[in-house]
Amino acid sequence: MRNQDELVKVLRTQGFDATQSSVSRDLRELGVAKAGDRYILPAQDAAGSNNPFAAVAKFVLEIKTAGSSLTVLKTTTGTAQSVAVAIDSSSWDEVVGTISGDDTIFIATDEPQDQKKLRERLRGIFGI
Repeated sequence: MRNQDELVKVLRTQGFDATQSSVSRDLRELGVAKAGDRYILPAQDAAGSNNPFAAVAKFVLEIKTAGSSLTVLKTTTGTAQSVAVAIDSSSWDEVVGTISGDDTIFIATDEPQDQKKLRERLRGIFGI
C-alpha cells in the first residue's frame, strides 16, 4: 500500500469498518513509521518489546540546539513526522512538545538542564 486511503479500501473489502483517521491512529499506536512512500514496521529489541526508535533510527542526520529550550533534528526527506511520533510516544518528562515538517523537527524543553538531558538521550539513540 502506498497510502492510508488504499489501506482503508482493502480493510473495507475484508469487512472491517475503517476510516482514514482510524487507520492513521492505529498505525501511530503500533509504531509504524512512514519513510517516503512506504511504511516500515517497528523492529523488536532483544527482550521482545517494541522499541519506538528501531524503525526510525537511521533517519536522523543532525542534532542541534537553538537557544536554551529548543532542539532541532534534521532528518532524511519525508521522515520527520515518523521520528517525532516516536519521540512523542516516549513521553519523556523533559519534552514539552514537538513540531515536525518534512525533514526538520523542533523539540521544546522547559529548562536548559532539560535540553541537555534531551540532547544526550537523542545522541545515544541516534548515534550522533
